[in-house]
Amino acid sequence: MSTQKKLKKKGQDVPAETAKDEPSKLDYSIASYMKKHTPTKRTKFLHHQVNYFTASKAIEVLLDSQWATGKQPLFTDRQSVVDYCNRLLTAKFFHRAKKIAVTDKDLKPKELKKKRERELREKNKKEKEVKKKKTESKDDGNDSKKEEDAHNEDEHDENKKKKKKIKLDMHLEQVFVDGNDAYIWMYDPVPFWYYVAGAGCLLAAVAICLFPLWPPSVRVGVYYLSVAAAGFLGFILSLAVIRFVVFLIIWVLSMGRHHLWLLPNLTEDVGFFASFWPLYHYEYRGADFDRKKSKKGKKKVVLPSAEAEDDDNKRSEKEALNDGSGWETEERIETDAERHDECSGSNRSNSDTETDQHSQPFEMVDKNDLEENTDHNDEEDDSEQKQDQTGDEDQQEESDARNEDT
Repeated sequence: MSTQKKLKKKGQDVPAETAKDEPSKLDYSIASYMKKHTPTKRTKFLHHQVNYFTASKAIEVLLDSQWATGKQPLFTDRQSVVDYCNRLLTAKFFHRAKKIAVTDKDLKPKELKKKRERELREKNKKEKEVKKKKTESKDDGNDSKKEEDAHNEDEHDENKKKKKKIKLDMHLEQVFVDGNDAYIWMYDPVPFWYYVAGAGCLLAAVAICLFPLWPPSVRVGVYYLSVAAAGFLGFILSLAVIRFVVFLIIWVLSMGRHHLWLLPNLTEDVGFFASFWPLYHYEYRGADFDRKKSKKGKKKVVLPSAEAEDDDNKRSEKEALNDGSGWETEERIETDAERHDECSGSNRSNSDTETDQHSQPFEMVDKNDLEENTDHNDEEDDSEQKQDQTGDEDQQEESDARNEDT
Protein backbone atom coordinates (compact mmCIF):
# COMPACT_ATOMS: atom_id res chain seq x y z
CA MET A 1 0.00 0.00 0.00
CA SER A 2 2.80 2.36 0.83
CA THR A 3 4.53 1.79 -2.53
CA GLN A 4 1.30 2.50 -4.40
CA LYS A 5 0.85 5.78 -2.56
CA LYS A 6 4.41 6.84 -3.44
CA LEU A 7 3.82 6.01 -7.09
CA LYS A 8 0.60 8.01 -7.12
CA LYS A 9 2.41 10.99 -5.66
CA LYS A 10 5.10 10.79 -8.31
CA GLY A 11 2.53 10.55 -11.07
CA GLN A 12 0.48 13.56 -9.92
CA ASP A 13 0.98 16.88 -11.68
CA VAL A 14 2.46 19.34 -9.19
CA PRO A 15 0.94 22.88 -9.62
CA ALA A 16 3.46 25.58 -10.31
CA GLU A 17 4.04 27.96 -7.39
CA THR A 18 2.81 31.49 -7.85
CA ALA A 19 5.84 33.69 -8.32
CA LYS A 20 6.04 36.46 -5.78
CA ASP A 21 6.12 40.03 -7.02
CA GLU A 22 9.70 40.94 -6.27
CA PRO A 23 10.85 44.57 -6.81
CA SER A 24 12.68 45.21 -10.03
CA LYS A 25 15.78 47.30 -10.65
CA LEU A 26 13.54 50.17 -11.75
CA ASP A 27 11.74 50.06 -8.41
CA TYR A 28 15.02 50.21 -6.55
CA SER A 29 16.26 53.13 -8.64
CA ILE A 30 13.01 55.10 -8.21
CA ALA A 31 12.96 54.39 -4.46
CA SER A 32 16.59 55.54 -4.08
CA TYR A 33 15.80 58.67 -6.12
CA MET A 34 12.77 59.37 -3.87
CA LYS A 35 14.81 58.93 -0.72
CA LYS A 36 17.58 61.20 -2.00
CA HIS A 37 15.39 64.09 -3.22
CA THR A 38 12.28 63.96 -0.98
CA PRO A 39 12.66 66.09 2.16
CA THR A 40 12.58 63.90 5.26
CA LYS A 41 12.28 64.51 9.00
CA ARG A 42 13.33 62.54 12.07
CA THR A 43 11.05 61.58 14.92
CA LYS A 44 10.25 58.71 17.28
CA PHE A 45 8.33 55.62 16.22
CA LEU A 46 7.83 52.94 18.87
CA HIS A 47 10.79 54.34 20.88
CA HIS A 48 13.07 54.36 17.79
CA GLN A 49 14.38 57.23 15.71
CA VAL A 50 13.08 56.99 12.13
CA ASN A 51 12.99 59.08 8.95
CA TYR A 52 9.61 59.91 7.42
CA PHE A 53 8.26 61.92 4.48
CA THR A 54 4.88 63.29 3.42
CA ALA A 55 2.98 61.89 0.45
CA SER A 56 2.34 65.20 -1.33
CA LYS A 57 6.04 66.11 -1.46
CA ALA A 58 7.02 62.65 -2.73
CA ILE A 59 4.47 62.96 -5.55
CA GLU A 60 5.83 66.39 -6.54
CA VAL A 61 9.40 64.99 -6.60
CA LEU A 62 8.42 62.07 -8.90
CA LEU A 63 6.46 64.38 -11.22
CA ASP A 64 9.62 66.47 -11.66
CA SER A 65 11.84 63.41 -12.23
CA GLN A 66 13.13 61.88 -15.46
CA TRP A 67 10.40 59.22 -15.39
CA ALA A 68 7.72 61.89 -15.92
CA THR A 69 9.22 63.09 -19.24
CA GLY A 70 10.01 61.50 -22.59
CA LYS A 71 8.03 59.66 -25.24
CA GLN A 72 6.59 57.05 -22.89
CA PRO A 73 6.55 58.66 -19.39
CA LEU A 74 5.89 56.41 -16.44
CA PHE A 75 4.17 59.20 -14.46
CA THR A 76 1.61 61.31 -16.29
CA ASP A 77 -0.44 62.73 -13.40
CA ARG A 78 -0.73 62.56 -9.62
CA GLN A 79 -2.97 59.51 -9.69
CA SER A 80 -0.38 57.49 -11.66
CA VAL A 81 2.23 58.38 -9.05
CA VAL A 82 -0.15 57.31 -6.26
CA ASP A 83 -0.72 53.94 -7.95
CA TYR A 84 3.02 53.34 -8.34
CA CYS A 85 3.70 54.34 -4.71
CA ASN A 86 1.05 51.84 -3.63
CA ARG A 87 3.11 49.19 -5.43
CA LEU A 88 6.25 50.33 -3.54
CA LEU A 89 4.31 50.25 -0.27
CA THR A 90 3.26 46.63 -0.85
CA ALA A 91 6.93 45.83 -1.59
CA LYS A 92 7.73 47.28 1.89
CA PHE A 93 9.90 50.17 0.80
CA PHE A 94 7.96 52.30 3.31
CA HIS A 95 4.80 52.05 5.40
CA ARG A 96 2.07 54.41 6.45
CA ALA A 97 1.97 55.98 9.93
CA LYS A 98 -0.31 58.36 11.78
CA LYS A 99 0.88 61.55 13.44
CA ILE A 100 0.35 62.10 17.18
CA ALA A 101 1.17 65.42 18.84
CA VAL A 102 3.76 65.19 21.63
CA THR A 103 2.42 66.50 24.96
CA ASP A 104 4.21 67.39 28.19
CA LYS A 105 3.31 63.97 29.62
CA ASP A 106 5.31 62.21 26.91
CA LEU A 107 8.45 64.24 27.63
CA LYS A 108 11.10 63.28 30.15
CA PRO A 109 11.74 65.54 33.19
CA LYS A 110 14.98 66.91 31.70
CA GLU A 111 13.31 67.62 28.35
CA LEU A 112 10.38 69.30 30.13
CA LYS A 113 12.77 71.52 32.07
CA LYS A 114 14.63 72.51 28.90
CA LYS A 115 11.35 73.28 27.14
CA ARG A 116 10.14 75.57 29.94
CA GLU A 117 13.49 77.37 30.05
CA ARG A 118 13.32 77.88 26.28
CA GLU A 119 9.78 79.28 26.57
CA LEU A 120 10.85 81.71 29.31
CA ARG A 121 13.75 82.94 27.18
CA GLU A 122 11.47 83.48 24.20
CA LYS A 123 8.98 85.41 26.33
CA ASN A 124 11.70 87.65 27.73
CA LYS A 125 13.05 88.31 24.23
CA LYS A 126 9.58 89.20 22.94
CA GLU A 127 8.95 91.57 25.85
CA LYS A 128 12.27 93.33 25.25
CA GLU A 129 11.58 93.67 21.53
CA VAL A 130 8.09 95.08 22.19
CA LYS A 131 9.50 97.62 24.64
CA LYS A 132 12.17 98.70 22.14
CA LYS A 133 9.59 99.09 19.39
CA LYS A 134 7.34 101.14 21.67
CA THR A 135 10.15 103.50 22.60
CA GLU A 136 11.15 103.89 18.94
CA SER A 137 7.55 104.56 17.92
CA LYS A 138 7.18 107.21 20.63
CA ASP A 139 10.31 108.97 19.41
CA ASP A 140 9.16 108.96 15.78
CA GLY A 141 5.53 109.93 16.50
CA ASN A 142 3.77 107.39 14.27
CA ASP A 143 2.56 105.26 17.16
CA SER A 144 -0.54 103.59 15.79
CA LYS A 145 0.87 102.41 12.47
CA LYS A 146 4.10 101.11 13.92
CA GLU A 147 2.33 99.33 16.78
CA GLU A 148 0.07 97.56 14.29
CA ASP A 149 3.05 96.53 12.18
CA ALA A 150 4.92 95.25 15.24
CA HIS A 151 1.82 93.34 16.37
CA ASN A 152 1.43 91.72 12.94
CA GLU A 153 5.11 90.76 12.87
CA ASP A 154 4.83 89.18 16.34
CA GLU A 155 1.80 87.16 15.25
CA HIS A 156 3.63 86.02 12.13
CA ASP A 157 6.64 84.92 14.20
CA GLU A 158 4.41 83.12 16.70
CA ASN A 159 2.66 81.21 13.91
CA LYS A 160 6.05 80.15 12.59
CA LYS A 161 7.26 78.99 15.98
CA LYS A 162 4.02 77.17 16.89
CA LYS A 163 5.09 74.02 15.00
CA LYS A 164 4.45 71.23 17.46
CA LYS A 165 6.59 68.13 17.81
CA ILE A 166 4.97 64.90 16.72
CA LYS A 167 5.53 61.20 17.18
CA LEU A 168 4.36 58.44 14.88
CA ASP A 169 2.31 55.32 15.41
CA MET A 170 1.35 52.46 13.08
CA HIS A 171 -1.62 53.14 10.79
CA LEU A 172 -4.20 50.37 10.38
CA GLU A 173 -4.88 51.14 6.68
CA GLN A 174 -1.66 50.58 4.73
CA VAL A 175 -2.57 52.56 1.61
CA PHE A 176 -0.73 55.39 -0.15
CA VAL A 177 -2.92 58.51 -0.14
CA ASP A 178 -2.21 61.89 -1.70
CA GLY A 179 -2.06 64.27 1.26
CA ASN A 180 -0.03 65.18 4.32
CA ASP A 181 0.11 61.69 5.80
CA ALA A 182 3.47 60.44 7.08
CA TYR A 183 5.29 57.47 5.52
CA ILE A 184 8.29 55.91 7.27
CA TRP A 185 11.21 54.72 5.18
CA MET A 186 12.02 51.02 5.51
CA TYR A 187 14.28 50.97 2.46
CA ASP A 188 17.82 51.70 3.59
CA PRO A 189 20.29 51.24 0.71
CA VAL A 190 23.94 50.68 1.58
CA PRO A 191 26.10 53.63 0.42
CA PHE A 192 28.94 52.99 -2.00
CA TRP A 193 31.62 54.27 0.37
CA TYR A 194 30.68 51.47 2.79
CA TYR A 195 32.04 48.98 0.25
CA VAL A 196 35.18 51.07 -0.28
CA ALA A 197 35.82 51.33 3.47
CA GLY A 198 35.29 47.59 3.94
CA ALA A 199 37.71 46.75 1.13
CA GLY A 200 40.30 49.15 2.61
CA CYS A 201 40.06 47.52 6.06
CA LEU A 202 40.49 44.08 4.48
CA LEU A 203 43.57 45.16 2.53
CA ALA A 204 45.07 46.83 5.64
CA ALA A 205 44.65 43.60 7.64
CA VAL A 206 46.35 41.58 4.90
CA ALA A 207 49.21 44.13 4.66
CA ILE A 208 49.84 43.97 8.42
CA CYS A 209 49.97 40.19 8.26
CA LEU A 210 52.57 40.49 5.47
CA PHE A 211 54.76 42.86 7.52
CA PRO A 212 57.88 40.56 7.36
CA LEU A 213 57.77 40.79 3.56
CA TRP A 214 57.82 44.60 3.50
CA PRO A 215 60.93 46.40 2.21
CA PRO A 216 63.49 47.32 4.92
CA SER A 217 63.04 51.10 4.47
CA VAL A 218 59.24 50.85 4.93
CA ARG A 219 59.67 48.64 8.00
CA VAL A 220 62.07 51.17 9.57
CA GLY A 221 59.63 54.03 8.87
CA VAL A 222 56.71 52.14 10.44
CA TYR A 223 58.90 51.31 13.45
CA TYR A 224 59.72 54.98 14.07
CA LEU A 225 56.06 55.96 13.63
CA SER A 226 54.96 53.37 16.19
CA VAL A 227 57.64 54.55 18.63
CA ALA A 228 56.51 58.18 18.17
CA ALA A 229 52.87 57.24 18.78
CA ALA A 230 53.79 55.27 21.91
CA GLY A 231 55.93 58.18 23.15
CA PHE A 232 53.09 60.66 22.61
CA LEU A 233 50.68 58.43 24.53
CA GLY A 234 53.18 58.05 27.37
CA PHE A 235 53.69 61.85 27.41
CA ILE A 236 49.97 62.48 27.88
CA LEU A 237 49.76 59.88 30.67
CA SER A 238 52.78 61.40 32.43
CA LEU A 239 51.21 64.88 32.15
CA ALA A 240 48.04 63.56 33.82
CA VAL A 241 50.11 62.10 36.69
CA ILE A 242 52.27 65.25 37.10
CA ARG A 243 49.27 67.62 37.25
CA PHE A 244 47.68 65.44 39.92
CA VAL A 245 50.90 65.31 41.97
CA VAL A 246 51.35 69.11 41.75
CA PHE A 247 47.76 69.67 42.83
CA LEU A 248 48.12 67.25 45.74
CA ILE A 249 51.37 68.85 47.01
CA ILE A 250 49.96 72.41 46.91
CA TRP A 251 46.69 71.26 48.48
CA VAL A 252 48.48 69.52 51.38
CA LEU A 253 50.93 72.39 52.05
CA SER A 254 48.17 75.03 52.01
CA MET A 255 45.76 72.93 54.11
CA GLY A 256 43.23 72.76 51.29
CA ARG A 257 43.10 76.52 50.62
CA HIS A 258 44.92 76.73 47.28
CA HIS A 259 43.69 74.71 44.28
CA LEU A 260 45.98 74.72 41.24
CA TRP A 261 45.30 72.51 38.23
CA LEU A 262 47.72 72.33 35.32
CA LEU A 263 45.93 71.76 31.98
CA PRO A 264 42.48 71.45 33.57
CA ASN A 265 40.84 70.23 30.32
CA LEU A 266 43.35 67.43 29.72
CA THR A 267 41.02 64.69 30.94
CA GLU A 268 37.75 66.41 29.94
CA ASP A 269 35.53 65.38 27.03
CA VAL A 270 36.68 68.13 24.61
CA GLY A 271 38.59 68.38 21.33
CA PHE A 272 42.27 67.65 20.87
CA PHE A 273 43.46 71.28 20.87
CA ALA A 274 40.92 72.37 23.52
CA SER A 275 42.36 69.80 25.95
CA PHE A 276 45.62 71.77 26.11
CA TRP A 277 43.97 75.15 26.86
CA PRO A 278 43.92 76.91 29.33
CA LEU A 279 47.35 76.13 30.70
CA TYR A 280 46.29 76.33 34.36
CA HIS A 281 43.36 77.04 36.64
CA TYR A 282 43.85 78.55 40.12
CA GLU A 283 41.24 78.92 42.86
CA TYR A 284 41.49 80.10 46.47
CA ARG A 285 39.22 78.41 49.00
CA GLY A 286 39.91 79.95 52.36
CA ALA A 287 37.61 81.21 55.11
CA ASP A 288 36.08 83.78 52.76
CA PHE A 289 35.08 81.02 50.35
CA ASP A 290 33.03 79.26 53.05
CA ARG A 291 31.39 82.55 54.04
CA LYS A 292 30.47 83.34 50.47
CA LYS A 293 29.02 79.87 50.07
CA SER A 294 26.96 80.27 53.24
CA LYS A 295 25.80 83.73 52.18
CA LYS A 296 24.58 82.36 48.87
CA GLY A 297 22.66 79.62 50.63
CA LYS A 298 21.14 81.80 53.34
CA LYS A 299 19.03 84.88 52.75
CA LYS A 300 19.20 87.90 55.05
CA VAL A 301 16.08 88.25 57.24
CA VAL A 302 15.59 91.68 58.89
CA LEU A 303 12.73 92.28 61.31
CA PRO A 304 10.47 95.24 60.48
CA SER A 305 10.79 96.70 64.01
CA ALA A 306 14.58 96.84 63.72
CA GLU A 307 14.29 98.52 60.33
CA ALA A 308 11.87 101.06 61.77
CA GLU A 309 14.21 101.85 64.66
CA ASP A 310 17.14 102.31 62.28
CA ASP A 311 15.09 104.64 60.11
CA ASP A 312 13.93 106.63 63.18
CA ASN A 313 17.50 107.00 64.44
CA LYS A 314 18.64 108.22 61.04
CA ARG A 315 15.82 110.73 60.88
CA SER A 316 16.57 112.02 64.37
CA GLU A 317 20.25 112.49 63.50
CA LYS A 318 19.33 114.40 60.35
CA GLU A 319 16.93 116.64 62.31
CA ALA A 320 19.61 117.35 64.93
CA LEU A 321 22.06 118.33 62.19
CA ASN A 322 19.50 120.50 60.39
CA ASP A 323 18.68 122.53 63.56
CA GLY A 324 21.70 124.77 62.86
CA SER A 325 22.81 124.97 66.47
CA GLY A 326 25.68 122.56 66.08
CA TRP A 327 25.66 121.99 69.86
CA GLU A 328 24.80 118.70 71.43
CA THR A 329 21.43 118.81 73.20
CA GLU A 330 20.92 117.03 76.45
CA GLU A 331 17.32 116.28 75.67
CA ARG A 332 16.87 112.94 74.02
CA ILE A 333 14.95 112.94 70.74
CA GLU A 334 11.84 110.87 70.86
CA THR A 335 11.44 108.15 68.31
CA ASP A 336 8.27 107.17 66.50
CA ALA A 337 8.02 104.02 68.59
CA GLU A 338 8.10 106.06 71.86
CA ARG A 339 5.53 108.48 70.54
CA HIS A 340 3.36 105.56 69.63
CA ASP A 341 3.76 104.16 73.16
CA GLU A 342 2.85 107.58 74.70
CA CYS A 343 -0.20 107.91 72.48
CA SER A 344 -1.30 104.42 73.32
CA GLY A 345 -0.76 105.19 77.08
CA SER A 346 -2.83 108.38 76.93
CA ASN A 347 -5.58 106.60 75.02
CA ARG A 348 -5.60 103.89 77.67
CA SER A 349 -5.85 106.44 80.51
CA ASN A 350 -8.74 108.22 78.78
CA SER A 351 -10.52 104.96 78.22
CA ASP A 352 -10.00 104.06 81.93
CA THR A 353 -11.53 107.34 83.13
CA GLU A 354 -14.51 106.90 80.82
CA THR A 355 -15.09 103.41 82.11
CA ASP A 356 -14.85 104.68 85.74
CA GLN A 357 -17.50 107.28 85.02
CA HIS A 358 -19.92 104.97 83.29
CA SER A 359 -19.34 101.86 85.37
CA GLN A 360 -19.48 101.01 89.12
CA PRO A 361 -16.58 99.40 90.94
CA PHE A 362 -16.93 95.86 92.20
CA GLU A 363 -15.05 94.31 95.10
CA MET A 364 -14.63 90.77 96.26
CA VAL A 365 -16.20 90.29 99.72
CA ASP A 366 -16.21 87.26 102.03
CA LYS A 367 -19.43 85.64 103.27
CA ASN A 368 -18.77 86.44 106.95
CA ASP A 369 -18.23 90.11 106.16
CA LEU A 370 -21.49 90.15 104.28
CA GLU A 371 -23.38 88.67 107.27
CA GLU A 372 -21.82 91.18 109.70
CA ASN A 373 -22.68 94.05 107.41
CA THR A 374 -26.27 92.89 107.09
CA ASP A 375 -26.62 92.58 110.92
CA HIS A 376 -25.11 96.03 111.40
CA ASN A 377 -27.45 97.50 108.80
CA ASP A 378 -30.46 95.85 110.53
CA GLU A 379 -29.47 97.35 113.89
CA GLU A 380 -29.10 100.78 112.34
CA ASP A 381 -32.53 100.47 110.75
CA ASP A 382 -34.09 99.50 114.14
CA SER A 383 -32.47 102.43 115.92
CA GLU A 384 -33.68 104.83 113.22
CA GLN A 385 -37.22 103.48 113.50
CA LYS A 386 -37.13 103.95 117.31
CA GLN A 387 -35.89 107.51 116.94
CA ASP A 388 -38.69 108.23 114.50
CA GLN A 389 -41.27 106.81 116.89
CA THR A 390 -39.96 108.90 119.86
CA GLY A 391 -39.92 111.98 117.65
CA ASP A 392 -43.56 111.37 116.66
CA GLU A 393 -44.59 110.93 120.31
CA ASP A 394 -42.89 114.20 121.29
CA GLN A 395 -44.71 116.06 118.55
CA GLN A 396 -48.06 114.63 119.67
CA GLU A 397 -47.42 115.68 123.28
CA GLU A 398 -46.56 119.21 122.20
CA SER A 399 -49.67 119.45 120.09
CA ASP A 400 -51.79 118.18 123.02
CA ALA A 401 -50.25 120.75 125.36
CA ARG A 402 -51.03 123.56 122.94
CA ASN A 403 -54.60 122.46 122.63
CA GLU A 404 -54.99 122.46 126.37
CA ASP A 405 -53.57 125.95 126.62
CA THR A 406 -55.93 127.20 123.99
